[in-house]
Amino acid sequence: MLSAKTIQIVKEITPAVAANAETVTRVFYQRMFTENPEVQAYFNQAHQHSGGQQKALAGAICAYFLHIDDLAALTPAVELIAQKHCSLGIQPEQYPIVGKHLLAAIKEVMGDGATDEVLAAVGEAYQLLADVCIGREQQIYAAQQAAVGGWNGYRSFVVDRKEQESDVVTSFYLKPADGKAIPDYQPGQYITVKIDHPTTPTSPRNYSLSDQPGQGYYRISVKKEGPLTADAPGGLISNYLHEQVELGDTLQIGPPCGEFTLATDSPSTRPVVLLAGGIGVTPLLAMAKTLVATQPGRPLFLLQAARNSGTHAFAEEVQQLQTNGSKLQTRVIYDQPLEGDVEQQRCDATGVVSESLLREWTPFEDAEYYFCGPKAFMQTVYRSLQALDVGDDRIHFEFFGPRQDIESAAAVG
Repeated sequence: MLSAKTIQIVKEITPAVAANAETVTRVFYQRMFTENPEVQAYFNQAHQHSGGQQKALAGAICAYFLHIDDLAALTPAVELIAQKHCSLGIQPEQYPIVGKHLLAAIKEVMGDGATDEVLAAVGEAYQLLADVCIGREQQIYAAQQAAVGGWNGYRSFVVDRKEQESDVVTSFYLKPADGKAIPDYQPGQYITVKIDHPTTPTSPRNYSLSDQPGQGYYRISVKKEGPLTADAPGGLISNYLHEQVELGDTLQIGPPCGEFTLATDSPSTRPVVLLAGGIGVTPLLAMAKTLVATQPGRPLFLLQAARNSGTHAFAEEVQQLQTNGSKLQTRVIYDQPLEGDVEQQRCDATGVVSESLLREWTPFEDAEYYFCGPKAFMQTVYRSLQALDVGDDRIHFEFFGPRQDIESAAAVG
């Protein structure tokens, strides 16, 4: 528990911290990478270059300070952080490094406003959050180890199959090199791929599992990524996987993690709507295949939004899934159709997802919504669901970036 004095101080400085949060996080990363370069291995440098990580951390700090007297409100955020940390193998001894540089960054940016009393309060608040995260992470690590076929850290997997799903997406079917069991996972979770790149050291990458569990393999489906911004590098690992990794090659894989999951262990009749933008289909396809297999009578809607037939992945697989799932309805939308896409009925419509489409095509008064994709797609979906009065308890999404970028869309829409 935080002292009353600490809570008071944190609440008093919250407006000033919010106003300078992104500056604080930029200074924080600069200081930490300079003084503790070993931690750079945990951070995606493309996301650093784009400013996404700085903005995400700034949002997390502001949310923590805002809810300093109601920490229960942060439970979903803590779970997201803990799952991400476990995917990267973060350990308790690394938390003091972050705390040290965070306090130093606040002092540098806030100047005279960062008194000893203020820094002591922020330090106490940080330590409480660190203790909560460490406790949850230890639970996750223990559960991973205890699962049938489970492990901690990295394990060798062999590429058993490599299949092209579209012009830009390739699937990798991974089997354990030791031939032993692998644990099941919840549809929507991801695994971590650690590659010692031959020319550019970089952080591990998270890739959603794109098939239903219990198959004896893990499947990831990777989009060959271009640069996030005009002056940023291309997707180092995604390009390496596409161009260099072949059948029989060995990859280092971390166990399944992630909180963006669909519970399938208890029967339900509530409709489920899965809205996928581009490569965001991967966790949603795992959900769809699992639901069709385990709850075939449950109403299920799967929408894929893609540029065109060239980038549209899993078209045949989804069509086969619809054949198997009597309650599954599918829809495909292209926003930049190629010649012949419309005439040959490769899509059901052109354009983008809209409020009117969701109103007409989905049971919005009762359904659970899960969506994943590029930021603009997700902002449109979130704004549309808000306009339809879909409660936040029925809205679930995964976004590899600042969560507030999606949630703020409703406010500006």
